[in-house]
Amino acid sequence: MTAEIDANKAQTGARRAVLLFVLIAGAAVAAGLWFGVATFRGLSGSAPPQLQAGTLLPQPRPLADFSLTDQDGRPFSLANLRGHWTFLAIGYTSCPDICPMTLATLDALEGAIAKEYPREGGQSHAQFLFISVDPERDTPERLAQYVRYFNPDFLGATGDDAQLRALAAQLGVLYARVDGQDTAMGYLMDHSASILLLDPQGRLSAIFSAPHDADRMAADFISIAANHQT
Repeated sequence: MTAEIDANKAQTGARRAVLLFVLIAGAAVAAGLWFGVATFRGLSGSAPPQLQAGTLLPQPRPLADFSLTDQDGRPFSLANLRGHWTFLAIGYTSCPDICPMTLATLDALEGAIAKEYPREGGQSHAQFLFISVDPERDTPERLAQYVRYFNPDFLGATGDDAQLRALAAQLGVLYARVDGQDTAMGYLMDHSASILLLDPQGRLSAIFSAPHDADRMAADFISIAANHQT
């Protein structure tokens, strides 16, 4: 598995178009959220927590229920997000650069959060979810092997294209299949590189656009959690 991931990283040349796509999408999302935060401040008269790396939504965005399958072949739905803070990223296991960097960041983030919130019963204060948008290749077994390479406690989930697109629309993230690339993988998946934070009610609360810094994200999370209101 290590050799496969290292080989994928070497294919960064084919990813230039993907990175442009991600940067444009991330800039658009950040601009919209900045406007929302400014509006929130004007209406409420109170400022949200000051973040170093992320953008806090003016109001948490509720999600409709969804139906995916986790890395162990079990159903995964909105109920699995409730009761936990969840950091969520989308991608695919054949991704040559963005996804390995994102999951490595999430692993570092988990460790940074644990310094402030010691694990209770071996459990982290937050959970970390990687959703594959490449169900054609990413079986639950492959997904389990991939996410657990980075951290044994990481969660993975996927579903059919209709299920994934419905959830992506709710989360405000983008992905698209790109055929015809000069790559042994056959096709690539363009996808958003943002990391999303969901609150214990399963609502979208904050967005962390690339590039990511685990320590700054951890500080932001601690601030958000301390100011969280149900």
